[in-house]
Amino acid sequence: MAGRVRVEGIDPPLRSGDPAVAYPFRVVLSEEQRAELRGLVGSGTAPARMLTRARILLKADHGEGGAGWSDAAIVGALDVNPSTVLRVRRRFVAEGLAATLARKRPDRVYERALDGAQEAHLIALACSEAPDGADRWSLRLLADELVRLEVVETISHETVRQTLKKTSSSRI
Repeated sequence: MAGRVRVEGIDPPLRSGDPAVAYPFRVVLSEEQRAELRGLVGSGTAPARMLTRARILLKADHGEGGAGWSDAAIVGALDVNPSTVLRVRRRFVAEGLAATLARKRPDRVYERALDGAQEAHLIALACSEAPDGADRWSLRLLADELVRLEVVETISHETVRQTLKKTSSSRI
């Protein structure tokens, strides 16, 4: 074991006399999968994260004809975090090649703060004359006015900003 770099928590300890490394998430690619990944990496036109995941899978492949690198070797060669290698291995074993390469969609779904009618009210308000004592509408003034008019119960100035940013009105 001299000269071998171990990453704690990622690489399992080697047992003496055991040439095969037993990984909890062992990557075994078929010839078709390996060819697809090589083509993807060779073309270099895919998003950077996808290419990194493809390289990790090619290096981590313990199948016949695969590189079979340890996690520590992959980390050193590809300059990635050890947890990235583990996540790629885990996702490949659990969900397959397509899911591993694809961008993971966020788990959380945000409820819209304003519906269409409320957005229209905000835009109409922003395009109207500024209140007395102000040269123009500020985001905070708009938010306060929407609450005062009972269009919404509460709203932040940041939500007002993001909503108005989506419009193409010259007044805003």
